Amino acid sequence: MLQPKKQKFRKQFRGQMPGNAGRGSSVSFGEFGLKALGRGWLSSRQIEAARKAISRHAHRGGKVWIRVFPDKPITKKALGTRMGSGKGDIHEYVAVIRPGRILFEITGVTPEIAQIAFRRASAKLPFKAKLVEK
Repeated sequence: MLQPKKQKFRKQFRGQMPGNAGRGSSVSFGEFGLKALGRGWLSSRQIEAARKAISRHAHRGGKVWIRVFPDKPITKKALGTRMGSGKGDIHEYVAVIRPGRILFEITGVTPEIAQIAFRRASAKLPFKAKLVEK
């Protein structure tokens, strides 16, 4: 699963997700892209599940690009811990997604295969997403 090699600070604030994606909102590398319509956190497990769904449906034909990287640490306290006593340990890493962000790109496949592959991948995501062409 994806996670950063090094960080300047171990823990981060939760932050806010206002507005739409300013960058990463157009198809740059492939022919087809999967564009996020909602906002939220995309965990490294969800990214990997979607990537597997795309590459398995494409039968290893074509090339897939992952356009997001989970670089935000999310902390969680252990089960049964009382309130207080500081921030919890790092539980997972997430990517902050705003509407309009391209999540995945693919090239070297037909539009029908790309549409079905991205529909299967969007079922693994916590928000709606749609297929866009270059």
